[in-house]
Amino acid sequence: MEFDGKVVLVTGAAGGIGEGLVRRWAGRGAHVVVADVDERGAEVAADVDGVFVRCDVRDPAASERAVATAVDRFGGLDVAVLNAGIATGFGLGEDFDVDRYRAVMGVNLDGVVYGVHAAIPALRARGGGHLLATASMAGLMPMPMDPLYGANKAAVVALVRALGPVLEGERIAVNAVCPSFADTGIITGVKDALESAGMPILTVEAVVDAFDRAVDSGRTGECWWVQSGRPSEPFAFRNPPGPRSPDGGRLSVEPLD
Repeated sequence: MEFDGKVVLVTGAAGGIGEGLVRRWAGRGAHVVVADVDERGAEVAADVDGVFVRCDVRDPAASERAVATAVDRFGGLDVAVLNAGIATGFGLGEDFDVDRYRAVMGVNLDGVVYGVHAAIPALRARGGGHLLATASMAGLMPMPMDPLYGANKAAVVALVRALGPVLEGERIAVNAVCPSFADTGIITGVKDALESAGMPILTVEAVVDAFDRAVDSGRTGECWWVQSGRPSEPFAFRNPPGPRSPDGGRLSVEPLD
């Protein structure tokens, strides 16, 4: 994809993967909107001649304002990356905290839903574009060390798979990138343990490479796994078995009007 002159919005862009995306695509000529609750995003935006907008993705109005900033400042929106995310760090049982649970689901799942809802009209007005979400390998496989994180990332995976065919006719590609453990603030508390166990830590650059592959692929509704030492590819989901009639024969299911 040629990014020169394109308008890109990235949430969670004050650091980590979001900052990596902003810096790479701005370097290719994109106009960037850096959206984050962290005021360091203003420094990132200044470095790349972009614009910073404070955005708590748990608030749908904040996502609307971020998209409006892209349209008002740069004339439209071509790519929206819904990247903001936080670690859960607790499970179900004695350490369960309802307020923390709602905060985590608000960022990791609601933030993607609200971002999609806000971005679609602007992408339609542009004649198409790209919606990208940062999910996780935790959304593709069991995550015993953080089951609630796995739950919200699996929900993002399901959303992307469902939206792909819905928006394909409008030339809006929808994809998720699903990295394993990447060298960002989200693994701060467990990085030493991961390295001691011999778990490779992905560089931010490797994850940004996967976003590039997804954008350039021409595919939609896909979830691109990212593992150390391997080129990122769409995850091959196995469809469940279809229904059968009471006598054991196959059913011919007609599409609904």
